[in-house]
Amino acid sequence: METTIIAIFAILGLVIGSFLNVCIDRLPANKSIISPPSRCPSCQRRLSVRDLIPLLSYLWLRGRCRYCQSPIPKRIFLVELSTGILFALLYQSYGLSPRLGIMLFYSCLFIQIFVVDLEQGLILNKVVYPAVAVSLLFAVFIPQPWIIQANIQGIANFAIGGGIGFGMLFLIALVSRGGMGWGDVKLAALIGFSTGFPLVFVALVMAAIMGGIVSVLLVLLRKKGRKEAIPFGPFLVTATFITLLWGNAILGWYLGFM
Repeated sequence: METTIIAIFAILGLVIGSFLNVCIDRLPANKSIISPPSRCPSCQRRLSVRDLIPLLSYLWLRGRCRYCQSPIPKRIFLVELSTGILFALLYQSYGLSPRLGIMLFYSCLFIQIFVVDLEQGLILNKVVYPAVAVSLLFAVFIPQPWIIQANIQGIANFAIGGGIGFGMLFLIALVSRGGMGWGDVKLAALIGFSTGFPLVFVALVMAAIMGGIVSVLLVLLRKKGRKEAIPFGPFLVTATFITLLWGNAILGWYLGFM
């Protein structure tokens, strides 16, 4: 029975991943995510149901459009696969619980932000602002003892986290004079609202470390120039998701080490 439910969540994740691909393609272009139906971006042929089966269609068509043989972006396959795996693992970890619902929401949110910022260097207000509202609703209506720390309860904890996240990256954006985008600043506020205080520090410091290491490697491997911009959003959302999963353990380890 348990294996069946895990499989159901994996399939659900594949379907949601397919929808996330639609959001990733259309939201930055200010297009509707409902209509028109999906089409090949090269030949504009409307895709049939058999062209849209998550994972299977990509594999069956060998990564090419059925009609014009243009390559299908590998991102389509990777997003569907990642979402399916995440949904299965999250159910396996948390079962049918409020925390599962929260983590499923954040996994979808962060996958969309990660890919759009990586591909286009954009963090969309139309995604971040509603996500902040949802995070506050979580704080008000769903007890989250795995996140709340420092004897600050409920929404106050997350409001403080949001203020710290926004304030820290706002100052960095001012000092850097364009070295950090304002989308990252708004995303940092969302990070604070989702993790709360003091875990917002864990997420931001981890993102800075990850971003620094990857940036140095890209420069050393000559994949990026010293003055080329590297999107910071993917590091922010990856660090935040890790913090939501294991933030208390990471903070406890650090305090014990110190």
